[in-house]
Amino acid sequence: MLTRLRGALDPFIVSLMAMVALASVLPARGEFAVLADQIANAGIVLLFFLHGAKLSREAIASGAGNWRLHLAVLAMTFGVFPLLGIGIGAIPGVPPLVATGMLFLALLPSTVQSSIAFTSIAGGNVAAAVCSASFSNLIGMVLTPLLAALLIGSASGGGAGPWGVDLAAVEKILAQLLLPFVAGHLLRPWIGDFVGRNRRLTVLVDRGSILLVVYTAFGAAVVEGLWGQLPLTSLALIVALCCLLLGVVLALTWLWGRAFDRPDAIVLLFCGSKKSLASGVPIARVLFPAAQVGALILPLMLFHQIQLIACAVIARALARGAQVAPGTGSAASR
Repeated sequence: MLTRLRGALDPFIVSLMAMVALASVLPARGEFAVLADQIANAGIVLLFFLHGAKLSREAIASGAGNWRLHLAVLAMTFGVFPLLGIGIGAIPGVPPLVATGMLFLALLPSTVQSSIAFTSIAGGNVAAAVCSASFSNLIGMVLTPLLAALLIGSASGGGAGPWGVDLAAVEKILAQLLLPFVAGHLLRPWIGDFVGRNRRLTVLVDRGSILLVVYTAFGAAVVEGLWGQLPLTSLALIVALCCLLLGVVLALTWLWGRAFDRPDAIVLLFCGSKKSLASGVPIARVLFPAAQVGALILPLMLFHQIQLIACAVIARALARGAQVAPGTGSAASR
């Protein structure tokens, strides 16, 4: 078990935690902070441009017909998850700062790469996973800001409180994230091959931009007294709430999956239970003031690692189960 957990530990998460530590000791200040923010904004635009260029229309078309499955994934991602996030805020003793971070986490779209990878390992319907995860991220670029404006804004008094999200922020996210994504996808016939051949470049932009956003966000939050507002007890509470949230969602997706055949049930399990760090960090960066982003994305960073560990163990267990049961294994190959 220890070997499995060590293998599931994402080096990227280690890098994120290193950025948090660096920002806690040496936060960006003055002109350097302004420059870092500008570079982070440019990195986010380039990140979503490349995401659009990588999106394969053929892969989406091959799995688009399974509309019942895709609706189930979307219902979990943007229906059940937000309801659970609201429920967490109603638990007595949960600080408002923690509750808001957990609610923002619950509003995010599903992951893409890891959902597809775990679906493949477990013997699920990979084409449908590509389609569901891509749909989730496309819809999330519009729906997540709207839900944040409705739920987080109303929770803080209709935008009057420190966590308010107004429509101007929603328009900003559409301009800074959705338009580059659409532009990249429209240019895919000309740049798609280049992007596909230079995966290291896209990974560098992907992870580098997120690391920079995390550094600037936590640096601004530290300057505003983040760690005084989030003691160790709050961090422990966030970990416990993330484990609880993931456990409930995994159970619900597994039960709902009984309405589908095994390959599609695996898609619902992995695509419907995950939240995207790659989308969540830029969305938070655009929606909220810099000093608030660090506190908001901390639950997301912890949830991301927890979901990777849990889903890695589950995917391997499902793969072994398919090998042991020939009938199940043949179903997985359909």
